[in-house]
Amino acid sequence: MKSMKEHKKRKLNTILFFVLLSISLILFSNFLTSDEMVFKFKSPSFSGINTSQHYLTIENQQFSRNQAIDDAKQAAIEEAERDADNTTLARFIRNLESRVYARLSSQLVESLFGENPQTSGTIELEGNTIEYEVDEEFITLIVKDENGQTTTITFPLNSFKF
Repeated sequence: MKSMKEHKKRKLNTILFFVLLSISLILFSNFLTSDEMVFKFKSPSFSGINTSQHYLTIENQQFSRNQAIDDAKQAAIEEAERDADNTTLARFIRNLESRVYARLSSQLVESLFGENPQTSGTIELEGNTIEYEVDEEFITLIVKDENGQTTTITFPLNSFKF
Protein backbone atom coordinates (compact mmCIF):
# COMPACT_ATOMS: atom_id res chain seq x y z
CA MET A 1 0.00 0.00 0.00
CA LYS A 2 2.78 2.26 0.67
CA SER A 3 3.85 2.09 -2.91
CA MET A 4 0.46 3.16 -4.18
CA LYS A 5 0.44 6.18 -1.89
CA GLU A 6 3.88 7.09 -3.02
CA HIS A 7 2.88 6.69 -6.62
CA LYS A 8 -0.14 9.00 -6.21
CA LYS A 9 1.94 11.48 -4.31
CA ARG A 10 4.57 11.49 -7.02
CA LYS A 11 1.92 11.89 -9.70
CA LEU A 12 0.36 14.76 -7.80
CA ASN A 13 3.78 16.45 -7.42
CA THR A 14 4.42 16.11 -11.15
CA ILE A 15 1.05 17.58 -12.03
CA LEU A 16 1.58 20.38 -9.55
CA PHE A 17 4.99 21.10 -11.02
CA PHE A 18 3.62 21.36 -14.59
CA VAL A 19 0.72 23.52 -13.42
CA LEU A 20 3.09 25.94 -11.66
CA LEU A 21 5.37 25.98 -14.67
CA SER A 22 2.48 26.77 -17.00
CA ILE A 23 1.19 29.54 -14.73
CA SER A 24 4.64 31.10 -14.43
CA LEU A 25 5.13 30.99 -18.21
CA ILE A 26 1.76 32.64 -18.74
CA LEU A 27 2.44 35.34 -16.12
CA PHE A 28 5.96 36.16 -17.33
CA SER A 29 5.27 35.96 -21.04
CA ASN A 30 4.52 39.69 -21.10
CA PHE A 31 8.14 40.40 -20.19
CA LEU A 32 9.56 38.27 -22.98
CA THR A 33 10.18 40.09 -26.22
CA SER A 34 11.99 38.99 -29.30
CA ASP A 35 13.46 40.69 -32.28
CA GLU A 36 14.32 39.65 -35.76
CA MET A 37 17.79 38.17 -36.08
CA VAL A 38 19.67 40.34 -38.53
CA PHE A 39 23.14 39.64 -39.84
CA LYS A 40 25.29 42.69 -40.49
CA PHE A 41 28.71 42.78 -42.09
CA LYS A 42 31.35 44.54 -40.06
CA SER A 43 33.42 45.54 -43.09
CA PRO A 44 32.28 48.75 -44.77
CA SER A 45 33.19 47.22 -48.11
CA PHE A 46 30.28 44.83 -47.72
CA SER A 47 27.81 46.79 -45.63
CA GLY A 48 28.16 50.17 -47.34
CA ILE A 49 28.20 52.05 -44.04
CA ASN A 50 31.08 54.57 -43.94
CA THR A 51 32.36 53.17 -47.22
CA SER A 52 34.03 56.38 -48.39
CA GLN A 53 35.98 56.71 -45.15
CA HIS A 54 37.01 53.08 -45.42
CA TYR A 55 38.25 53.53 -49.00
CA LEU A 56 40.07 56.72 -48.03
CA THR A 57 41.80 54.93 -45.18
CA ILE A 58 42.87 52.11 -47.47
CA GLU A 59 44.14 54.62 -50.05
CA ASN A 60 46.14 56.50 -47.40
CA GLN A 61 47.68 53.28 -46.14
CA GLN A 62 48.69 52.24 -49.66
CA PHE A 63 50.11 55.70 -50.37
CA SER A 64 52.10 55.62 -47.12
CA ARG A 65 53.50 52.17 -47.91
CA ASN A 66 54.46 53.19 -51.46
CA GLN A 67 56.01 56.43 -50.19
CA ALA A 68 58.07 54.52 -47.62
CA ILE A 69 59.28 52.12 -50.33
CA ASP A 70 60.20 55.02 -52.64
CA ASP A 71 61.99 56.81 -49.80
CA ALA A 72 63.96 53.66 -48.98
CA LYS A 73 64.97 53.26 -52.65
CA GLN A 74 66.03 56.91 -52.88
CA ALA A 75 68.02 56.61 -49.66
CA ALA A 76 69.80 53.51 -51.00
CA ILE A 77 70.64 55.30 -54.27
CA GLU A 78 71.96 58.34 -52.42
CA GLU A 79 74.03 56.14 -50.11
CA ALA A 80 75.53 54.34 -53.11
CA GLU A 81 76.37 57.70 -54.72
CA ARG A 82 78.01 58.92 -51.49
CA ASP A 83 79.99 55.71 -51.25
CA ALA A 84 81.12 56.07 -54.87
CA ASP A 85 82.12 59.73 -54.31
CA ASN A 86 84.05 58.83 -51.19
CA THR A 87 86.43 56.29 -52.70
CA THR A 88 90.15 57.04 -52.72
CA LEU A 89 90.17 57.33 -56.51
CA ALA A 90 87.25 59.80 -56.54
CA ARG A 91 88.93 61.98 -53.90
CA PHE A 92 92.18 61.89 -55.86
CA ILE A 93 90.41 62.94 -59.08
CA ARG A 94 88.63 65.81 -57.29
CA ASN A 95 91.90 66.99 -55.78
CA LEU A 96 93.66 66.79 -59.16
CA GLU A 97 90.85 68.70 -60.90
CA SER A 98 90.94 71.36 -58.21
CA ARG A 99 94.69 71.83 -58.65
CA VAL A 100 94.41 71.91 -62.46
CA TYR A 101 91.63 74.52 -62.30
CA ALA A 102 93.65 76.57 -59.80
CA ARG A 103 96.65 76.44 -62.14
CA LEU A 104 94.52 77.46 -65.14
CA SER A 105 93.03 80.37 -63.23
CA SER A 106 96.49 81.52 -62.09
CA GLN A 107 97.70 81.36 -65.72
CA LEU A 108 94.69 83.45 -66.77
CA VAL A 109 95.45 86.01 -64.08
CA GLU A 110 99.11 86.02 -65.14
CA SER A 111 98.15 86.64 -68.78
CA LEU A 112 95.89 89.51 -67.67
CA PHE A 113 98.16 91.19 -65.10
CA GLY A 114 101.64 89.71 -65.55
CA GLU A 115 104.79 91.30 -66.94
CA ASN A 116 103.52 90.90 -70.52
CA PRO A 117 99.73 91.32 -70.22
CA GLN A 118 97.61 90.22 -73.15
CA THR A 119 94.64 92.25 -74.33
CA SER A 120 92.53 89.26 -75.41
CA GLY A 121 92.46 85.48 -75.37
CA THR A 122 90.37 82.33 -75.43
CA ILE A 123 90.40 79.21 -73.26
CA GLU A 124 88.52 75.97 -74.06
CA LEU A 125 87.59 74.01 -70.95
CA GLU A 126 85.41 70.86 -71.06
CA GLY A 127 83.19 72.17 -73.86
CA ASN A 128 83.00 75.66 -72.35
CA THR A 129 84.66 78.64 -73.96
CA ILE A 130 86.09 81.47 -71.88
CA GLU A 131 87.01 84.62 -73.82
CA TYR A 132 88.58 87.68 -72.25
CA GLU A 133 89.26 91.20 -73.48
CA VAL A 134 91.12 93.98 -71.77
CA ASP A 135 90.58 97.60 -72.74
CA GLU A 136 91.71 100.74 -70.93
CA GLU A 137 88.90 100.69 -68.32
CA PHE A 138 87.44 97.15 -68.06
CA ILE A 139 88.27 93.45 -68.19
CA THR A 140 85.42 91.55 -69.83
CA LEU A 141 85.05 87.76 -69.42
CA ILE A 142 82.55 85.99 -71.69
CA VAL A 143 81.76 82.41 -70.70
CA LYS A 144 79.85 80.23 -73.19
CA ASP A 145 78.69 76.87 -71.91
CA GLU A 146 78.00 73.67 -73.87
CA ASN A 147 74.36 74.65 -74.42
CA GLY A 148 75.25 78.00 -75.95
CA GLN A 149 74.26 80.12 -72.97
CA THR A 150 76.48 83.12 -72.43
CA THR A 151 77.53 84.77 -69.17
CA THR A 152 79.37 88.09 -69.29
CA ILE A 153 81.41 89.38 -66.36
CA THR A 154 82.90 92.87 -66.41
CA PHE A 155 85.56 94.06 -63.93
CA PRO A 156 86.76 97.67 -63.68
CA LEU A 157 90.47 97.65 -64.38
CA ASN A 158 91.33 100.39 -61.89
CA SER A 159 90.03 98.33 -58.94
CA PHE A 160 92.90 95.83 -59.29
CA LYS A 161 95.69 98.32 -58.59
CA PHE A 162 97.34 98.11 -55.20
